[in-house]
Amino acid sequence: MDSDVVELKMKLKLEILLGDYWLLVGALDSVLDSSGRSAPFRIVLHVSGSQTGWVIASGVTVEEVQKHWRWLEHNLMPYMAVFENKDDAACFVQGKIKGLIAEEVQGGQAAGEADPGRFRADLRRFEQRFNLPEREKLVLVYSCCCWGRRVPRQGELYLATNHMAFYSQRLGKEVKLLTPWADVVRLERVTLGLLTDVIRVHTRSKHREFSMFLNVEEVLRVMSQLADIALRRILDSGGLTLHPSLKDPANITKRLLEEQALSQYVLSLFSLPLGDRVQEVMSCSVWTPHARCHTPGSIRSVEQPDSSSSLLNPLIICLWGDRVFQFIELQDRDQLTERLSKHLCELKGRQVEIRRQQQSQRNSTIYYNLCYDTVESDEEDSHISIFSQPLIYMMGKDPLLPLFHKMDDAVRERLWHDHFSEFGRGVHMFHSEKIRKLVALGIPDSLRGEMWLSFSDAFSSRSLHPHYYTDLLEKHRGESTAATEEIERDLHRSLPEHPAFQSSKGISALRRLLTAYAHRNPEIGYCQSMNILASVMLLYAREEDAFWLLTTVCERMLPDYFNRRVIGAQVDQSVFADLVCERLPELALAVPDVSVLASASLSWFLTLFLSVLPFRSAVCVLDCFFYSGVSFLFQIGLAALHANATQLSASTDDAQALTILNSFFEQIRHADEFPVSENASANHMTITDLITDAYERFGNVTVKHLEMLRGRHRIQVLQAHEDTTKDNTLRLVSPEVSLTQDHLSELYDLLRVSETLLKHHFKKPAAAERYSVDRVRFKSLFELLTPWRCGTQTDTLAQRMFTLLDEDCDSLVSFSQFVKMIDVLYSDDLNEKIRLLYRLHIPPALSENEELASSPSPILPSRLPNGSGEMKSYEEQLQQMIEDLALRRSEEQKKLPHMNQREFIQFSKMLYSLCTSSGAHKEEEGDNGQSGDLLQSLALVTSLLLRMGEIRTQDHPWELSLEQVVASLLTEPALVCFLERCGDLSETIHSARERQYQQNHALSMLQHR
Repeated sequence: MDSDVVELKMKLKLEILLGDYWLLVGALDSVLDSSGRSAPFRIVLHVSGSQTGWVIASGVTVEEVQKHWRWLEHNLMPYMAVFENKDDAACFVQGKIKGLIAEEVQGGQAAGEADPGRFRADLRRFEQRFNLPEREKLVLVYSCCCWGRRVPRQGELYLATNHMAFYSQRLGKEVKLLTPWADVVRLERVTLGLLTDVIRVHTRSKHREFSMFLNVEEVLRVMSQLADIALRRILDSGGLTLHPSLKDPANITKRLLEEQALSQYVLSLFSLPLGDRVQEVMSCSVWTPHARCHTPGSIRSVEQPDSSSSLLNPLIICLWGDRVFQFIELQDRDQLTERLSKHLCELKGRQVEIRRQQQSQRNSTIYYNLCYDTVESDEEDSHISIFSQPLIYMMGKDPLLPLFHKMDDAVRERLWHDHFSEFGRGVHMFHSEKIRKLVALGIPDSLRGEMWLSFSDAFSSRSLHPHYYTDLLEKHRGESTAATEEIERDLHRSLPEHPAFQSSKGISALRRLLTAYAHRNPEIGYCQSMNILASVMLLYAREEDAFWLLTTVCERMLPDYFNRRVIGAQVDQSVFADLVCERLPELALAVPDVSVLASASLSWFLTLFLSVLPFRSAVCVLDCFFYSGVSFLFQIGLAALHANATQLSASTDDAQALTILNSFFEQIRHADEFPVSENASANHMTITDLITDAYERFGNVTVKHLEMLRGRHRIQVLQAHEDTTKDNTLRLVSPEVSLTQDHLSELYDLLRVSETLLKHHFKKPAAAERYSVDRVRFKSLFELLTPWRCGTQTDTLAQRMFTLLDEDCDSLVSFSQFVKMIDVLYSDDLNEKIRLLYRLHIPPALSENEELASSPSPILPSRLPNGSGEMKSYEEQLQQMIEDLALRRSEEQKKLPHMNQREFIQFSKMLYSLCTSSGAHKEEEGDNGQSGDLLQSLALVTSLLLRMGEIRTQDHPWELSLEQVVASLLTEPALVCFLERCGDLSETIHSARERQYQQNHALSMLQHR
C-alpha cells in the first residue's frame, strides 16, 4: 500500500485477561449468556481518527487468528491501494466481511436460526473444541453447570444431532465430555441437594448431572427429542415411525423441534394422520353452545363477516352438512383468512387430481363389481367382492347372536337420535358432556360403526381415498408373502366362538381386510392382535369402513404399537407404571413391584381390553377409546387397579395379583346382562360403572401429560431393545471366534459409533442390515484396528479385504464376518494369518483389472540361497503344516486355487510394504538390526517361491500353492516373529475410539468436497 494513501491501520490485538476478577465475571457471563465472553485473540479494524474499532476476525488460539490474518493479507490487502479515501476503504472491508458472513449463513448451519450471528459463534467453538464430522448438526447451546465428584464445573452444553457435548475451562484445565445419543438410556429430572431442577443423563456405564438452566423443561424436551430421533434412525428397520422432516439431520433446528412437539401433541389429541402438519396455532374463542375450541371437519368455504359486526375479529367457517362455526377474538384475522383460503384451494386441487388418476387407473383395469351376494370365497368369483353391510346383519337369525349383541335397543337409539337433532351428526358433531354419558352407556349396534368412523375421523380418510380398498385388493390379488401366510394361520383364531367367524363369509372378509392392510403398510405387515381388532370392526362396520378403522388405529391412534418390537405398547407400559405411582400412591407403596401390575397393561392395550373383558363389555371400551382416544386406555386401567386396590395390596406374590385382575375383568358385564331378580348380586360392577369411575377419577390424565412421559420412556425402551439385539448378536458370533465377550462388545460399540457418524454422510444401500458395514465404513474401521500397517498400501489391503468378505456381492460385510477377520488378525494361529494373506491376493479379492506396477519388485533377487539344511527344514515344516491344516479344515472347505505369477508379484509387494512399514517403526525405536533381518528374510523367501513357481513343465503354467507359500514363510524365523506379532486388541480398540472422530471428520470433509 502506497504511503500517499490514507492510512488504514489494521492490527493484531492480543487480549489476555487474567486474575480472579475475570474468572468471576467469566463465570457470570457463561451463566447469563454463553456467547458473552470474547475470544482472547482478535483482529480489529481501526481507522485513524476514530474512537471505535470493528472486530472482523477472532480466534481461541494464536494459530487460528494468524490463519485469518494470512487470508486477509492475500485476499484483501492487494485491493486497498485503489481507494483514495479512508472511509471508502473501511466500507469496502466491512462490506466484504459482511458478504462472506451472509454467504456462509445462507448456505451453512446458521441458516434458519433466529440469531445467525450468535449461532455461528457457538458453532465455531463447537467445531474447534470437539472436531466432529463437518455435517454434525449443532442444534442448541445452553450454559449450565456439570456436577462432578465434589466441585461443579460451569461451561457450555452443546446438543447436536448425534451427540451431547459439554465443555468447561477453569484455571487452565479443560474438561470435555462427549456422549453419543445412542448411548443414552434414560433422562430424568431429579433433585440434587438444594437444587431442584437438575437433569440426570444416564448412559450404560455412568450418569451425569447438569443444572442451572434458565428453562429446564425446554432442555429436557430437546434432549428427549434428539435422543429419540437418533435411536429411531439406528432402529430404522423395525417399522418405527419418524416424521419425514426429521429423517435428514441437516434439517433439524430448534424451531423444527418445537413445531414437531406441538404437531405431535395436536395430532394425538385429535387422532389426526401422522403425515399432517400443524400450520397455525392461534388463541381464539369459538361461538358454540358448549364453547368447544376446535372441531375437526372438511372445510368448504371461508367467509369474512362484515367489519361492522359487534363481534371482535370474527371468522365464519362453513362445513359440509350446513354446519357453521363462528370464531371470535382472532389475532391477525385477515392473514389467517387468506392462508386458509389458499390452503383450501390447494387441497381441492390435489383431491381433483387424485380422483382423476384413480378414475384413469380404474378405466384401464377390470370393473370392480361390488356385488354383495353370498360369496363363499374370493376364488369362486372373477371379481373382488366386498361386503356392504356389517357382519352382524348378514347372519340372519342365528341362535348364538343374542349372546353377543342386543339387536333391539330402541331406547338408546332414540336418545342418540335426539342428540343428533340438537348437536349435529358426523365428524363435525359437538362433543358435549351428554354424548360422553351416552358413550359410557354403550353405543347401539346399529350406530356403532358410524360413530367409530366419526369419532376416530376414519371417515375423512375414506372420503379422501375412494375405491382405495378395492384397488389395493385387486392390485395384490394372488400375491403371497410372509405376512399373508401368518394371516392364514390366525384366521380361525379370531373370535372363534362368534357365529360370524364360523362361516366362510366372515373368514373371507377378515382375510381380505388383513391382507389389504399388510400390502398397504409392508413395514408392519401383520402383527399379533390385529386379527382380533379387525374381527370386531367387521362386525359393526362395512368391510371398507373396517379397513379404514384398522388403519386409523394402527397408524394414528396407536403408532408404533403394531410392529415386530411393539415399541409403542412397551413405552405405554412404562408410562402406565408412572401413572400408578402418581395417581395411586398407596397401592404403589403396598405392592413390592409396580412394574408387575404395569406388565398386565401390555395385553390390555394391544387388544384394547378385548382379551380380558367379556365381549359386550369390551366393545363398550372400544366405544370410549374411539371417542376419547388413547388416554382412555390409561384411565380405565387405573380404574381397574383402584377397584381392586385392597386385594392387590394384600396379595403375596405376582401371580396372585394378576389372578385378582383377571378374575375382576371376567366378572365385568353389561348392565343388560344382569337379570332383574332378587338373587341378582348387587356387588357386581357393570362396565358402565367402571367407565364412569374411570372418567370421574382419572379424567385429568391428559394427552399432553402422556406425550411428555412417552418421550422420556421411549429412550429407555429403545435402548433395552438395542441391548437385547446386541446380546443376541454376540451370542451367535461368540462360538465362531476366540475373542472374549468384552472384545466382542467393544467391537460392536465401535461399529455402532461408526454407523452414527457416517450413516448420513454416505448413502447406505436400501437393503442394508443394521449390523452390516458398507465399503466406506469398513475401510475406516480396518485402518483403525488392523495390526497390518503397510503405509500407502493399507487402503489397497482394506479394499481387497472387503471384496473377499463380501461373499454375496451386496457391497456389505456382516458383523459376523468383520469379527472373524479381527479374530484372525489378532490370533496366535500363524497358518490362518498366512492363509488370509494368501486369499487377499487371489480372486475374488484381487481383481483381474488391477494394474500391475511397471517397476520391478525390490524383493525378487536372482539368486537362490545355498545349503541343504534349509531344504530339509522346508520339508519338515511342510509336513507339519499339512498336518495342521488337515486338522483345522472342515469337510466343506474346498481347496484354494493356485496363485499365478501376477498374483504372486502383488503378494510380494504387499509383504514388502508390511515389512518396510514395520521397519520404519523399528527405526523409530532404535532397532535397525531387526528391520534389516526382516527384509533379508523376505528377500530369501520370495526368491525361493519365484523359483518354485518356475519349476513346471510346458503343460503347466507358472503357479504356487498355499502349502508352498506357508512352508516357505515358516523357514525364516524373522518373518514368523513378524507375522505372529499382533499387538494388544484392547489397547487398539481404546485408541480406535479416540481416533474415530478425527478419522470420520476427514472422511466427511472429503465427501463434502
